[in-house]
Amino acid sequence: MLSHLAGSPGDRIVDLGELQKRVPALGTAPRVTRIFAENIVRAALRAPGSSRPSSVAEATEAVAALVAAGSSGEPVEFDLWPTRLVLQDHSGIPVLADLAALRSQVAAAGGDAAAVRPALPVDLVVDHSIEAHLSGNDAALDRNMEREFALNGERYRFLRWAEGAVPDLRIVPPGGGIVHQMHLEHLAAVVLRDRSGILAPDTVLGTDSHTPMINALGVLGWGVGGVEASSAMFGHPVSVRSQPVIALRLTGAPRPGIMSTDIALTLAQYLRERGVVGTILEFVGPGIRALSVEDRSTIANMAPEYGCLAAYFPVDDAVLRYLTATGRSASHVRTVADYTRQQGLFDDGGTTPDLSGYSDVWSFDLATVRGSAAGPRRPQDRLYFAEVPRSFQQSRQDRGERSVGADRPHSNEGAIAIAAITSCTNTANPRLMIAAGVVARNAVHRGLAVPEWVKTSLAPGSRRVTDYLAAAGLLEPLARLGFDVVGYGCTTCIGNSGPLHDTVEKWVAAGAGTAAVLSGNRNFEGRIHPAISGAYLMSPPMVVAYALAGTVLIDVERDPLGHGPAGEPVYLADLWPPEEELTASVSSAVARLSGRSRDVFRGDARWHAITAPSGPCYDWPSNSSYLMPSPLVSPDGHCGHGDVIDARVLVFAPDSTTTDHISPAGRIAPDSEAGRYLLDLGVPVAEFNSYGCRRGNHHALVRGTFANVKFRNRLTPDRPGGWTRLAPSGETATVYRAAQEYAAAGVPVIVLAGRDYGMGSSRDWAAKGPRLLGVRAVLATSFERIHRSNLVGVGIVPLQFLDGDDPDRLGLTGTESFTIRGLGTAAPLSTVSVSATDPDGGVRRWQMLVRIDTAAELRCVRQGGFLSLLARELTPDPTEAED
Repeated sequence: MLSHLAGSPGDRIVDLGELQKRVPALGTAPRVTRIFAENIVRAALRAPGSSRPSSVAEATEAVAALVAAGSSGEPVEFDLWPTRLVLQDHSGIPVLADLAALRSQVAAAGGDAAAVRPALPVDLVVDHSIEAHLSGNDAALDRNMEREFALNGERYRFLRWAEGAVPDLRIVPPGGGIVHQMHLEHLAAVVLRDRSGILAPDTVLGTDSHTPMINALGVLGWGVGGVEASSAMFGHPVSVRSQPVIALRLTGAPRPGIMSTDIALTLAQYLRERGVVGTILEFVGPGIRALSVEDRSTIANMAPEYGCLAAYFPVDDAVLRYLTATGRSASHVRTVADYTRQQGLFDDGGTTPDLSGYSDVWSFDLATVRGSAAGPRRPQDRLYFAEVPRSFQQSRQDRGERSVGADRPHSNEGAIAIAAITSCTNTANPRLMIAAGVVARNAVHRGLAVPEWVKTSLAPGSRRVTDYLAAAGLLEPLARLGFDVVGYGCTTCIGNSGPLHDTVEKWVAAGAGTAAVLSGNRNFEGRIHPAISGAYLMSPPMVVAYALAGTVLIDVERDPLGHGPAGEPVYLADLWPPEEELTASVSSAVARLSGRSRDVFRGDARWHAITAPSGPCYDWPSNSSYLMPSPLVSPDGHCGHGDVIDARVLVFAPDSTTTDHISPAGRIAPDSEAGRYLLDLGVPVAEFNSYGCRRGNHHALVRGTFANVKFRNRLTPDRPGGWTRLAPSGETATVYRAAQEYAAAGVPVIVLAGRDYGMGSSRDWAAKGPRLLGVRAVLATSFERIHRSNLVGVGIVPLQFLDGDDPDRLGLTGTESFTIRGLGTAAPLSTVSVSATDPDGGVRRWQMLVRIDTAAELRCVRQGGFLSLLARELTPDPTEAED
């Protein structure tokens, strides 16, 4: 099955043409299925063993079953061996901390700590820590960076140790850019050599849910939780249950003035409504030609918002041009072209492909897309701009929030508190960013200014963005409107928006509802800023437009954005760049940077000034409030899952509960459980930092679980935040204190939940936190993909109500005691019996689906989670040493 790349006899490949002779149906299979097929066979050829197909014949049978599953709809299980891992600091530092904890355990048991090392290349990008604390002036970038290093010195000391002590780990230091844009511009290979020297498709897992952005480059990748990433890092395959692959046939071309953001938001609504959870999306059709690689990246980035595993675009000539433009070598680009053409992975835009091998084929006409925003609480809630005012008012009414002056368009109600050009979703795209700069330039020329209450910020995904904005002469007009660069990182998109202006804080305190507009990918309540009533996603030029208006209570396309020096009204149409001008500006600015590449791993003087320990083991400072070994990394972790008897509901979560609700990433309030813990340690409030930055401290994070100020536990609907009701007393308590009391009394706890439980990011602390609170199972109407996997990874059993059942239909209130029988003998995707006894003694019984999807996942749960399993594998047994 091994052959040589045509024209390059020194390069070996798994020849998919030869494999197709044995599995003819592979010829019409989706490209992602061909990538999976290559992975299965290469694993067999590389190192046959107990956990891999033991022969090419068995691998071929596995491929045939995988291809057949695409048409039959019956899923099959297979092992995937990724070629790389990509981490960001919020989720990646815990992964490396788990590695360090394992090294410490191995060393203490007399083993070789240095042998605990990655089995594949790992890149970590520090991008989640910087906050837009200062904004609106030219000192913002330097001051925010200084603050970032001051607050995160312990974390960066740890990373500097890891950089020197852990082989195959590369770190992009603070100030480099956002992980997904770094991935697109610098890290992804598209085709690479694996450990045995075989050329292979670049197949990547990332500890951030927006990893599918790299699908725009023809790289198959998706987001996983930190526990699953640790599994892959230590050489374990990722157990995958095959998913339907849907071909989305793109036709037409976007109309003038339509941005890729508009396409992404429209697709988020369209695909959520059609239902793509549990599928892979593959783009095909002539409409692909109308999209640049950067346009595709904006669209693929929002795969988690659609709900699918990946949103894959094929390699084509546009990808080859992008690789060249971003500094990849000519020989590498040639290898990518030759490999993907020979393997049937290249899209030459020629004849219409045979789509019979796809599970379904849908069509989407790009010409139907109109200018759009999404909000105020979910990214799939797409709106035309004229609908934004009513959506904000209706949302306030639906939430029972006080509405002040809602009938007065320029009152404090609806004022924009935050206007942020941010996020990998859109700042990776030169057309979007230059359009924002042109709107700013034209606004300055018309004498417009942003109202003083609007906190404006620009946080590009890479230095390349400011390079081409400067080349186009557009950085200065953006800064004139307050859009100075505040940092090269996620900032507002993940809630690191910093303080609001004092005026806005007073308005909020008086009951006014304020809004945020941002070029991000998520706007879940409480995410952008806890004081914001609603947030709207939109393209960068529209962020500038709304910032000028200062309110969301206008029709931004019809009403004036402001008035010039003579009092003349200025409209969006007066500022919007003509299509020809925009195209020329983009081509000119980007062409000046073509072929350049930065050393993104170097870091600045602040990075190099950090003194870090050396040697295979980290020194774990005893006074650290940031980093300590996790109790989940232990060979003595809880094993097995027998029946759960008389459990109480710790949290009754409503529909669309997000991972932000479960484990917030933003500000730690002084009066919260986590805040009181830090105060007891002597940490000043000014140095609390964020929950995301403290994910190496399980004491802080477990106290922050379910503590998002916008989370409403259905057990305590009148008290948002981390509160619950103890049973049977009915006493109100924090979730953390209730969990302690239940544990002290020997009472098991569960989580009861509605639809789409665990929406949002890949953060594994949304599973680790409940596990450390003692949660044994989560009973939900439906789960989001990554969160379900994370629950399994920490040893929590996800149970799903069968079709037609949900907590409300069964009349559950969360005050019952629950018994779950059959867990000890459950098989993947089997059913177990559940009963609930209400306070009056009434009993309801029903069956639930065990959402442990594979045999490997079942083993993981029975071992108490992957980290416990791994600790047993790697830690020497002292009794064996004595023998």
